[in-house]
Amino acid sequence: CLNEAGIGVDELDYVAFYEKPLLKFDRLMETWLAYAPRGFKQFLGALPSWLNEKLRLPAQLDQALGHKPRNKYIFLEHHESHAASAFFPSPFEEAVIVTLDGVGEWASASIGIGRSNQIELLKELQFPHSLGLLYSAFTYFAGFKVNSGEYKLMGLAPYGRPSYRDVIMQELLDLKEDGSFRLNMRYFNYCYENQMCGKNMEELLGLQRRRPESPLTQEYMDLAASIQCVTEEIMLRIVRHAKQLSGLRHLCLAGGVALNCVGNGKILRQAGFEKLWIQPAAGDAGGALGAALFTHYQLLQNKREPLAQSDAQAGSQLGPEFNKRDIGKFLDRRQAVYEHIESEAELSDRVAELLDTGNVIGWFQGRMEFGPRALGNRSILGDARNPEMQSCMNLKIKFRESFRPFAPSVLHEDQEQYFALAAESPYMLMVAEIQEGQKLAPGADIKDKQGLELLKTQRSLIPGVTHVDYSARVQSVDKQRNPRFHQLLQSFKQRTGCSLLINTSFNIRGEPIVCTPEDAYRCFLATNMDALVLNDFLLLREKQPKLPNHE
Repeated sequence: CLNEAGIGVDELDYVAFYEKPLLKFDRLMETWLAYAPRGFKQFLGALPSWLNEKLRLPAQLDQALGHKPRNKYIFLEHHESHAASAFFPSPFEEAVIVTLDGVGEWASASIGIGRSNQIELLKELQFPHSLGLLYSAFTYFAGFKVNSGEYKLMGLAPYGRPSYRDVIMQELLDLKEDGSFRLNMRYFNYCYENQMCGKNMEELLGLQRRRPESPLTQEYMDLAASIQCVTEEIMLRIVRHAKQLSGLRHLCLAGGVALNCVGNGKILRQAGFEKLWIQPAAGDAGGALGAALFTHYQLLQNKREPLAQSDAQAGSQLGPEFNKRDIGKFLDRRQAVYEHIESEAELSDRVAELLDTGNVIGWFQGRMEFGPRALGNRSILGDARNPEMQSCMNLKIKFRESFRPFAPSVLHEDQEQYFALAAESPYMLMVAEIQEGQKLAPGADIKDKQGLELLKTQRSLIPGVTHVDYSARVQSVDKQRNPRFHQLLQSFKQRTGCSLLINTSFNIRGEPIVCTPEDAYRCFLATNMDALVLNDFLLLREKQPKLPNHE
């Protein structure tokens, strides 16, 4: 950030941090005392880190920043940061704001109102009662990693039936009409152990916690469907209450739960708001942005002028970019075989031809996206019309579970031709149903299939992005936000008549999205991608030399 701004640390006016460490420590201490002597081992393990580092955060920041911006630190509450990240970049002059996550200091959800350059939080739900932690508990129970496997649980849900919904609603939580709830903490261990739940949950569900990487049986798919169903109901109740409380027409969302794009799609269709805007980096990463914006607008009273036709997130293209000279030098050092194509139209046509003939492309352009979604700058692309492409990309490129669906990136102007989605979805945060004209009549054998067997049935003319429930997580691509990706989709449409592609993040399982050309080249060589595009440089796998070391 300092390099982009062309300034040094000594020129910083303020450094804003996205939560209040003292208030968070208060919650941790109170929780440990409430559950004592349980959790004593966890308490002893965590205490040195808090006493030596986290409670001395100003000193830590001083050291990291070279003791330059001393006494200029601002510590905001966690959900203030989330709310600021949701409202201030939005296109709305005023909106109701809902934040939903695991937990910040004490709050796990909040409702607030944003007007002009000010936000005010009105209500909150407090720890240990948390929708994010409830969902994470089922992520853990299903054998996935907490804080990263929630996407998998959401993707698994359509393979199951919500057969555990009633027991969750009756035994695990007391849900009110306004969306507030209390969890039955008899079934949750996260207050005093490094695990989300234990034997009590197994006895209630009549099911053992799934061992990670073990086969997925129908029971766990039903469990995923059940907690997804409950989560959507809670989300809907909260935002409907927020609308009733505020009387406003527009809604902003942030917090990790706002990445539940199935729930977001249901909110868009059923909650009664005219427009919805969600922070693309809705999780804690977005808290950094929110803290900076809160300081800029609310504390320093700078004027805010929302963009009427768009948002201020700039397509979430806020990360690093690399120029032609640096990329060319890197490729030469690695003795890579490449073609430099200066014409954008020619490059798009060449890549469209490769995609049309069944190739998988690593697409690296411009600034890296800010947030968990690849939006056309750090993407792996494939032809959604190919019925083999989903399994091919999952198993041979991403090295991940075969059940996980891929998202379509579609020309904004053609979105409603493929999907029942009237609102734009530039940040891949909405799930919508495939249009009837794209669906195929199910075969006679589908009645006998369940679970992962459903993968073998082609459901639409775009099978690579059609989930088993005929849904898709849509990214609409417009020329203003991402002109080069828009041009590629146009070239593919001109060649094939189809204006969408599979778009998945440029990484393999267990690794972050690639950032640098070096990252992209290493990932390209480590997978079965057929071609790599680094800005204007095109590399074909078949032409690359057999180097002794690709590290």
